[in-house]
Amino acid sequence: MDSIFNWIFSQYQSVPTIIIVLEFIGVFFGFLSVWYAKQENILVYPTGIISTAIFVYILWIYALLGDMLINAYYFLMSIYGWYIWTRKVDEAHVTPISRTTLNEKKAIVAIFLVTLLFVCLVYNAFDRWTNWVAYVDAITTAIFFVGMWLMARKKIENWTFWIIGDIISVPLYLYKGLIFTSLQYLGFTIIAIYGYLAWKRTLNNNLQTA
Repeated sequence: MDSIFNWIFSQYQSVPTIIIVLEFIGVFFGFLSVWYAKQENILVYPTGIISTAIFVYILWIYALLGDMLINAYYFLMSIYGWYIWTRKVDEAHVTPISRTTLNEKKAIVAIFLVTLLFVCLVYNAFDRWTNWVAYVDAITTAIFFVGMWLMARKKIENWTFWIIGDIISVPLYLYKGLIFTSLQYLGFTIIAIYGYLAWKRTLNNNLQTA
């Protein structure tokens, strides 16, 4: 057990204390945000805003430009999602959980491809195609962009994209030496699975009572 802890903390020997503290805070609020999303609780957005703001700074330092853009995008989409989740569709109900329509499926493909192209252009502009991590980062960025857009619109399919992106991110951050962020994404994967199941139950109940 000691050797495991020694290995984990050895990754942080050359990391400034402020970065370690910020990562802990960002991870904490990130977990809160995903947990609130599972509960379909509006607090998903203020907690998410705090976490994403912190990680924009950290990811810029670590040159993970794709994920940095993800967090900047999350910040903006959190404002949009906050509005959508609290918007009343009638006098008594706010926006319900639903499945994607055909037009939304087309939008998913468009968002994924445009995001992938944009991230590639950013990496080219900053000459960051240094190893395989950049290519994985570009793909996960596109996946998470779609997931966040779907979550803001309260579409159950958002969890599928979160699960796929989270699974990919676990070894990515482990490789980069951000151990606690890697563990965060492992936790995100588990919560996302439960989130999908919880939203599915709510959706089925809504359909039965409709």
